[in-house]
Formats: sequence, structure tokens, C-alpha cells
Amino acid sequence: MSDTRGLLIVLSGPSGVGKGTVRAAIFEDNPYGYVYSVSATTRQQRPGEIDGKDYHFMSREAFEALIEQEALLEYAQYVGNYYGTPMAKIEEDLAAGHDVFLEIEVQGALKVRERVNREDAVFIFLAPPNLTELEGRLVERGTDAQSVIYERMQRACEEIDMMQYYDYVVVNDQVPKAVAKINAIIQSEHLKVERVVDRIHAEIHQYLQGGND
Repeated sequence: MSDTRGLLIVLSGPSGVGKGTVRAAIFEDNPYGYVYSVSATTRQQRPGEIDGKDYHFMSREAFEALIEQEALLEYAQYVGNYYGTPMAKIEEDLAAGHDVFLEIEVQGALKVRERVNREDAVFIFLAPPNLTELEGRLVERGTDAQSVIYERMQRACEEIDMMQYYDYVVVNDQVPKAVAKINAIIQSEHLKVERVVDRIHAEIHQYLQGGND
């Protein structure tokens, strides 16, 4: 593990929990210089969303071409649509020392967990204060039929049960509090002994070698 390589920050949670809102708030200030990895999806673009900023919106055919080319770190189908993470840019940013944010669905996050070096990644589960509030947020969106909301709530219960596979759980009761907790988690991860010990040992070795000259 190197303290010069960036961390892959995987932020996920059930639909409606506010992943996009929290991520946008983190990047509104962004004093730590995080890089956001824009996911690709085949779902319809929602009002206010910007192609290439919120998601790369594409056809099902174009997405399946990326799958064939093995150009995705992960991909999953959720409520009839594909979601996925383009791979090359992420590796480039991590190697340059940038912390890279992925805001993805739970199914995709678990696939990333299987594929990446766990020492270079931090998995954060964003949880709702309670299920009643989560359902209310889905209704307030006004973008889904009641049958779809029911399907999303069923899926949310299954996904919340998967938080055991994450490193941290942050309850999104108030966005500023959630942002502060996530930033604290990431900065604490950078201070772990295993991330800095190799550099410090190298400095000690260099110092001792210099003393023998």
C-alpha cells in the first residue's frame, strides 16, 4: 500500500437515500481535490441532470458494446436499466494520487469490491434514517409510478441488509452531517499506519545510509 496512490471511494446505498445530493455537496467545496468518476447508464435522463456530469447517458446498444470491450470496472442492471463504471480514467487518476469517488448502486459496489485491491479502496454505505422517510423521498421525486416505488422499496430492504460488506455506514439524516462524516472517514484512511509505513521506513533507511557515508 502506498501513500502516494489515491483511494477509491465507493459511495452507495439504496435508491432514494440521497447519494447524488450528498456527493454533489461533497464536490461543491471539495477542499481535498477529490475526482468524481462519472458512471454510465441506460436509464432516462431526469430533469436537471447533465449528460457527462451526472451520468453518461447512452443507449442499451452502446452500453453493451462497452461490456463486450471489457471497458467497465463493474456494471449491473437495476430496475430494467444498465449502470456501469468506465475503468481507464479511474486507474489514471488513482495512479496520479487523486482520491476517486464512485457513486454507484449496491449491486455494482459489491462487484467493485470483488475486483479491486481492498487496500486501495474504502466502501461507504449511505443509509436512510428509516424506511418510512426513504419511501417518502421516492414519492417526492415524482418520477416513478407507485409500482416502481414499491419495487425500489423491496430492493432497498435487500440492499440495506448488505451493509455488512462495507467498511463504514453513514446515516443521511442531514446532508452537511453526512458530508462531514464522509470527509473524516477518507482523511482518517490516509493516516492509517499501513499507508505511510513504507515511506517512513524508506526515509529512515536513507537517513541511516547517509550517516554511514
